[in-house]
Amino acid sequence: MLKDFFIYSIKNLRNRKLRSWLTMIGIVIGITAVVSLIGLGQGLKVAISSQFGDMGTDKLAIMASGGFGPPGTGVIDPLTKDNLKKIGSVKGVKIAAGRLVRSGKLEYNDHATFGMAVTMAERDARKLIESALNLEAEKGRLLKDGDNKKAVIGNNLGEENAGFGKQIVVGSQVLIEDKEFEVVGILEKKGSFLIDNVVLVEDDDLREILDIPDEEYDAIAVQVHRNADIKSVQEDIEKLMRKERDVKKSEEDFTVQTPQALLEQVNSTLFAVQLFVYVIAGISILVGGIGIMNTMFTSVLERTKEIGIMKSIGAKNISIFSLFFIESGLIGSIGGIIGAALGIAIAMGLAFVGSLALGSDLIRADISIWLLLGSILGSFALGSIFGIIPAIKASKLSPVDALRYK
Repeated sequence: MLKDFFIYSIKNLRNRKLRSWLTMIGIVIGITAVVSLIGLGQGLKVAISSQFGDMGTDKLAIMASGGFGPPGTGVIDPLTKDNLKKIGSVKGVKIAAGRLVRSGKLEYNDHATFGMAVTMAERDARKLIESALNLEAEKGRLLKDGDNKKAVIGNNLGEENAGFGKQIVVGSQVLIEDKEFEVVGILEKKGSFLIDNVVLVEDDDLREILDIPDEEYDAIAVQVHRNADIKSVQEDIEKLMRKERDVKKSEEDFTVQTPQALLEQVNSTLFAVQLFVYVIAGISILVGGIGIMNTMFTSVLERTKEIGIMKSIGAKNISIFSLFFIESGLIGSIGGIIGAALGIAIAMGLAFVGSLALGSDLIRADISIWLLLGSILGSFALGSIFGIIPAIKASKLSPVDALRYK
């Protein structure tokens, strides 16, 4: 019986092709938006989580706040070497490393680009930075102590199409702020826009070419001992920094963050964006649901005599209700299937274009089977719900009145 209802409903939809397609538009648009944007958002979330995961759970980052440009730069009261020394003596801290993060000009083969120059520390502190950023050389090697006027570049800068007219290779001489440096290594591709476009140099070199005071740092990276409570260490560093910078609690001009805290902030922002998408898509789906209801009411009027004939030969109210209920559900589910297919195509297409434009796989689509099933089943449920009232009206028609209807 149920199979017959489905077959009959499909035939009715075929007989009203144009109206059926127009009715589905709202559902299609809504599901397309949900699948594509949530798929892209989830892909971005996974990519960012993997980037933060590489940093480990035993790291902290301290930066002065209130500036402009790269993190920790352009601030009124920057971090200092004295801050670095005292942070290194906090209980639970294994290593503390000061870093400079500045924007600058990279020139090669008479072509120039602007990017990020980041310094490396010395000895064990160098290993901390390499571990925190998961740095590995694809070609050549990483920087080592005493590498004056030498640089390691991100993977994107070493590609053939990097925009220099000629590929930078290990041994190439490049200009950083008009000072000559030898490229000794090219990093493995990380899928991070920052790491894949970075230029790594020694601390003294960057201070010299940008005239940065010896006492100044943009950021301090910290690694805690394996058995230390990272939350307690974070609180101790915050107390120390408040004292050193003479600020009260909740009035800090600095931040002490763990990778997990940064990840939570990013996820919170992504959730807010996804919530906005849900609202917009929900409005579109609601409009589509109202369209289904309108179409089903029209269908009841058009098929009033048909309903009368069915009832006169013994069809029960529940059978009439089931016919219209299933038909409205089919409209919703077909719209959901089309929307899901379009959503996958759009998400994959945007991810591909984004990865080409950025030279990174940070923009990716991650569409789960549960998202697709939820979208399609939700569409069927929505169509069915909006078809309940027309189906009830059809089931309650009097056979005599229905047969007389013109």
